[in-house]
Amino acid sequence: MLMKLRTALAVVSLFLSLAVSADHKSNECAGCWIAPVGAATVEQSLGVNIHFTDPRPGEVEMIANAGFHWVRMDFKWDLTERARGKYDFSDYDRLLKELDAFKIRALFILDYGNPLYTEAKSVRTPVAREAFVKWAVAAAKHFAARGIVWEVFNEPNVAMFWPPQPNVDEYKPLAADVGRAFRTALPDEQLIGPATSTIDFRFLDSCFKSKLLDDWSSVSVHPYRQTSPETAASEYTRLREMIRTYRAGPNQSQPSVISSEWGYSSAWPRMNEETQAVMLSRTFLTNVANGIPISIWYDWRDDGNDPNDPEDHFGLVRNSYRSGQTPVYDPKPAYFAAKTFVNVLGGFSFQERLNIGSADDYVLVFSRNGERRFVTWTTAPLTRRVLMKNITGEYSVLSVTGQSLAGIMPISGALSLELTSTPKYLIPLH
Repeated sequence: MLMKLRTALAVVSLFLSLAVSADHKSNECAGCWIAPVGAATVEQSLGVNIHFTDPRPGEVEMIANAGFHWVRMDFKWDLTERARGKYDFSDYDRLLKELDAFKIRALFILDYGNPLYTEAKSVRTPVAREAFVKWAVAAAKHFAARGIVWEVFNEPNVAMFWPPQPNVDEYKPLAADVGRAFRTALPDEQLIGPATSTIDFRFLDSCFKSKLLDDWSSVSVHPYRQTSPETAASEYTRLREMIRTYRAGPNQSQPSVISSEWGYSSAWPRMNEETQAVMLSRTFLTNVANGIPISIWYDWRDDGNDPNDPEDHFGLVRNSYRSGQTPVYDPKPAYFAAKTFVNVLGGFSFQERLNIGSADDYVLVFSRNGERRFVTWTTAPLTRRVLMKNITGEYSVLSVTGQSLAGIMPISGALSLELTSTPKYLIPLH
């Protein structure tokens, strides 16, 4: 199981219009909400976590139909080395065959202990590290040139995955040994880490001081939080500044920051399936508009059916498989939110965030071949009304789950927008 926060997320949605000036400048951090140079199109960044190597018939097709281009999955040591030095990767061969059929790429987590060498999930001794590195290199060689991204462990900064207590000084030699081995034997394979639970700056800083950035193409984090997704933007900027500090110099490459796990449970207090869909949209919007090249949503399907257990309800679809039906899983609103996100913004790239209203107000611009589409919302507790100036033409409006809302058009060159905590898509009518 991957780590998830259990605490409540409060999402307040009251409906009271508030007129504000569009000339007020956002007080967001200088490095936030700025389009990166050469950014990929929106849909290329999106992925989802899974917990299987043998998908049910129709399952991968359903993942692809939602618009996901990535799947993140544990690549477990104990399942693939059951006798010392004997590796069996056939389970993952089958999974990749299914993914390849739908042009979905894999992000595999090299993770957890092996009872042949360790007492628990952590890899703490020189003997265990040596065996782990040999196994990791064997796996990457087996799947070389398949476009896989290899992640060194999962959430080593929490006791659940690095028992008895997380210790960055134990994790660093493991990551360093894997990095050196990949650099020597597999220089073209992508290696990332450390997949921290939350953006754990202390843990990350220690990793960077030990020069782990020399072997990582990206720094992976899990930005779980009790607050709104937009609060991650300033943390991303701080993390990039840390990376630049440790990778200073004209010839030093700058690893990107990726969000390799992040989700909201529809069973958290004051959450439900509808607000989960809202949080998914705002999470992806935050990541795309802050230059995160890969965003993995946790989770693909619900782990169970206990209505009182938040761990059972991070999925985009419900738990039960529906043999012979289409679709094969019952979609939750968050599934339709993901699909709408890609349907509306697929092929588009983030262009800018407009300075409109207050720092709580968001109007994001996405462009493709001269066409501009907008996404609007606010993090303020009350509904707000703002004016977007110098706008022409009529726009259709879609909800986060794809329902058509009333169209709007500017009056005297200004578009009056009602902003709520739920994003709306504005699509020009030609």
